[in-house]
Formats: sequence, C-alpha cells, structure tokens
Amino acid sequence: MRTPPEAHRTGLRTALHAEWTKLRSTADPLWLLLATIASTTALGLTAAAGVSCRSAGCAADPARISLAGISLGQAVVAVLAVFAIAGEYSTGMIRVSFAAVPRRGTLLTAKALVITAVVLAAGTIAVLGSVLAGRLILPGKGFTPGHGYPPLSLADGPVLRATAGSVLYLALIALLSLGVATAVRDSAAAIGAVLGLLYLFPILAAVVTDPDWSRRLQRIGPMSAGLAIQATTGLHDLPIAPWAGLGVLTAWTAAALLAGALLLRLRDA
Repeated sequence: MRTPPEAHRTGLRTALHAEWTKLRSTADPLWLLLATIASTTALGLTAAAGVSCRSAGCAADPARISLAGISLGQAVVAVLAVFAIAGEYSTGMIRVSFAAVPRRGTLLTAKALVITAVVLAAGTIAVLGSVLAGRLILPGKGFTPGHGYPPLSLADGPVLRATAGSVLYLALIALLSLGVATAVRDSAAAIGAVLGLLYLFPILAAVVTDPDWSRRLQRIGPMSAGLAIQATTGLHDLPIAPWAGLGVLTAWTAAALLAGALLLRLRDA
C-alpha cells in the first residue's frame, strides 16, 4: 500500500520542525553561523585593505578581492553542516531522530532544507558585508573610475552575479558537506574529507607544471570551479565560465547527497 502524498507532506513538516528546533536549541550552530559571517567579512575587509591599484589596468578584480573571505567562511559552513548529522551519530541522538522520523530520506531532506536556509541567511549577511567593505575601502586603494574601476554596486550585473553566486556557493558547500557527513558518519573524518576535497584541487593546480593539466584541475575542482562565479573581469582567461563553474560544484554536491542518501537507507543506525 502506497503512502498518501499528504502523509509525506505531514512527515516532512514534522521533520522540518524537529530539525529547526534542534538547531536553535543548541548554542554551537548559532556560534558557527556568527563565525561564518565574521570570518568571511573580516578576511574580505583585510584583503581589500591589503591591495593597491596605482595605475590604470592593474589587472585586479575588485569583486573577487572583496569576496576573498568566502574561502575561509566555507570551512566554517562545512563544519556546521557536518555536525548537523555526524554529531548525532557521535552522541547516539540519531536513533531518536530515526524513531521520530522513520523515513530516512525525509529526515535527510529536512536537514538539508534547514541547513540551506540558515546558511543562505548567514551567507547573505556575510557577502553583503564584504561587498560593502570593498565599496568603502577599495577606492582609497586606487580602484577608482580613473583607473577603470567604478565603485562596487549590485546594480552592476557582474557584481550582482558574483554576490548572489557567492551566497549560493556557500549553500552548496553546506549541502556537499552534509552529503559527505551522511556517508562517513564520523565528524572528524567528514570534515577532513570535505576540506581535503575543497583545497586539494587548487593545491595540485598550483604545483602541476603542465598548464593544460593545471586548467583541467581548476575546471573539475569543486572550490576552484565554484569560485569562478566571483569573477567580474578577465572572464575570457578563466579556466571555466562563472555559471559553468558553479554547475561543477552543483554536480559534486548532488553526487555527495545521493551517495549519503543511499548509504543512509542501506545501513543500520
């Protein structure tokens, strides 16, 4: 006998309420979200304060400079997402969650939706703060209209794409981390796996001497490809186009979530 669609919707609503309650009733997720905002904004501000453009055509991308903090904030987002499920395995709380929501796919969906919502909210604050810092600081560093750099503005299409894309990037990193943690179960191992996956490809691309292989590695790495969404200048020189790069990250995320969901269904708690 098939379960009516109404039962699925009711089960998802119950699971969403439970996941939201778990998230807001503990201090760690709140601190991690605040750390995401603080680290992202602080590193973006530091990057903007540390550059200089004293002549026209200084070959720098103001948007990417301002959004440099995403490379640090993503690590905090990954930890938050990993703890959302691996933390329950470490405490044994996952058995209670399975008892409350027997359909494991529904449980994972609820976790994914709640994590996505809070990361989108925190990411939006962090990214907008970074862009604002860049808009205020960079003109004093030589990024002026006279040098070919108008002030950063969301009314500018490429800047808007870089800003919105950076928020989406953080949400995708959270979902990627959730998928890996669901498959691995252990918090430390999952965090190590996610950070290794993110930072390994840029490191390899930097040390490989063959330029063709270096570009290939940048095109397939979830971090290097995904962060192409931030580029607003020199688009023809990128290893991968901005939206295509975010598509690569989306593929990695979908694969991690599918693997996690499959293992969640097949294994015992």
